[in-house]
Amino acid sequence: MKRHELNNSVAVVVGGSGGIGAATARMLAEEGAKVVIGYNRGKEKAETLIAELPGNGHLALSMSLDDSATIRAFAGEISSRFGKVDALINTAGFTAPIAHSDLDALTDEFFDSMLMANVRGVFATIRAFTPLLRTSGKGVIVNVSSISGFTGSGSSIAYCASKGALDTMTMSLARALGPEIRVLAVSPGAVATDFVAGRGRTALEKIAQGTPLKKIVEPEDVALAVMACITHLPSTTGSRIVVDGGRFLV
Repeated sequence: MKRHELNNSVAVVVGGSGGIGAATARMLAEEGAKVVIGYNRGKEKAETLIAELPGNGHLALSMSLDDSATIRAFAGEISSRFGKVDALINTAGFTAPIAHSDLDALTDEFFDSMLMANVRGVFATIRAFTPLLRTSGKGVIVNVSSISGFTGSGSSIAYCASKGALDTMTMSLARALGPEIRVLAVSPGAVATDFVAGRGRTALEKIAQGTPLKKIVEPEDVALAVMACITHLPSTTGSRIVVDGGRFLV
C-alpha cells in the first residue's frame, strides 16, 4: 500500500469504537482518510479514538442500528460535512454464547435482536449511504461477517444464521449496486477482542493451535483485509475474504 493512498477520501466505520472497528479506523487514518466513527453506546471510547487518530477532520457520531431514523440522520450529517463517502465499513454487532443444543435458551427476543443488529441494521445503513457512495465514483462497502456464516459453528445458532444472511446480502447488493459501488465481506474466525464474553487469551491460543497457521488472529489482521478490499481489489465485488488462520479448514 502506498503511503497516504487514501488522501482526500472519507471512510465511515460503523461500530468503530472497539476491536476490529478501531484497528480499521487507525489504518484508514494512517493512509490519509478522514474517518467517521458511528457509535451507539460507546461515545467515550469513540471520542477517545478520534482524538488519537493521525490527521484531521475525523468525527464521531451517534446512531442506532435498530432505528433507521438515526441512521438517516447520521448519513445526512456526513453528507452536509463531506458531500460524499468513499468507503463504508460495517463492523457493529454483538453476540452471546448459547449452546447450539440448547434450543430453549435461544429465545425469540434474542434471535430477533441478532437479526436486527447483524442484518437489517446493516442493510438500513447501506441504504442510507448508497447515494453518498455513488457520489464518490469509486465507493466500496465492506461488511465484517464471520466464518460462522458458512461453517455453521459459532457462539450461537442465531449468530451463525445472521452472518449467513449477511454473506448472502453482500452478494445481492454487489449485483444491485455495481458498477459504481463494490460490496465485499471480510470473515474472521476467533479474533483477539472482547467480542465473545469469557473467551480470553488462553482460549484463543487453544483455538489457534488447532488451525493450520497456529497463530491468534489479531484485530489488525482483520483490518488489513478490510484495507485490501478498499485499496487493492478494484476488480472484486461480492466476494468473501476469510481471515481465520485456516480455522475453517479444520
